[in-house]
Amino acid sequence: MRPIILGLLAALFFAVTFVVNRAMDLSGGSWIWSASLRYLFMVPFLIIIVLARKNLRPLINVMKEQPKSWLLWSFIGFGLFYAPLCFAAAYSPGWLIAGTWQITIISGSLLAPLFWETIGNKRIRGKIPLKGLLMSSIILLGIILMQIEHAQSIPMSIVLLGILPVIIASFAYPLGNRKMMEICNGRLDAYQRVLGMTIASMPFWFLLSIFGLFTVGPPSLQQSVQALIVAISSGVIATVLFFMATDLVRGNMQQLAAVEATQSIEVLFALAGEIVLLSLPIPSPLSWIGMFIVTFGMIAHSYVSRIKKEPASKALNV
Repeated sequence: MRPIILGLLAALFFAVTFVVNRAMDLSGGSWIWSASLRYLFMVPFLIIIVLARKNLRPLINVMKEQPKSWLLWSFIGFGLFYAPLCFAAAYSPGWLIAGTWQITIISGSLLAPLFWETIGNKRIRGKIPLKGLLMSSIILLGIILMQIEHAQSIPMSIVLLGILPVIIASFAYPLGNRKMMEICNGRLDAYQRVLGMTIASMPFWFLLSIFGLFTVGPPSLQQSVQALIVAISSGVIATVLFFMATDLVRGNMQQLAAVEATQSIEVLFALAGEIVLLSLPIPSPLSWIGMFIVTFGMIAHSYVSRIKKEPASKALNV
């Protein structure tokens, strides 16, 4: 249950991203700065944390082993994940992005064949967890019901610009995260891994920032403060919590999919945030039905993920 609890806490702090990014867009801020400032602000906080834990040197040593891999998977896991999300915020409200983002539940499961699982003393190629995928589909159904009325009132062009970038992000985030777990192989803790991926993604954020200076100008003070809030809440706290959860179940694709499924609750947190902060109307009865289905799907997914073979449990030390 610990990985599930950590995943839910991560979802709470991740939800700040959708609400604040939408607030930045409504106040005239560019998605370019919403994306790049978050990661630029994350660096000093993470360095302080890792230094305080006296773990900076081991991180540097591990990064030196495969620098190209760090650059590639950090770009995919952080750059190709967050830049599209911020771009989508310019065309869709936060609740719709949060709802669309739940496609990552299925995206993460579909990536299973790209990785290897440890079963006893054997390593076998991961298989798509069909039972878990069924539970994920139930969660997704709930999300669709929650958003269906709102989606009908949005022009198709806006829908596509808000959905397609999020779908790209939904594959990029779990792919980059899992690949980095393989490279680290348990040698780095969550703080080290987040710092390493943030540093390795800096070339992309610097280039995006330069592009922003020439196209939209520098960010306003208000957007900078809002980006700082996102950096601390989503970039540091939520990311570390999520990585801690995935580290606990690494090597088991079914349990990993269950942890990733906890992120479906983000839509509930984002919805509450927009109601309170951005005056979003109270959801309709159909939306509340969707929330119930999401909750049921979460419980069912968590139950199915705990039905595993004894050898797999021993391999994971749980």
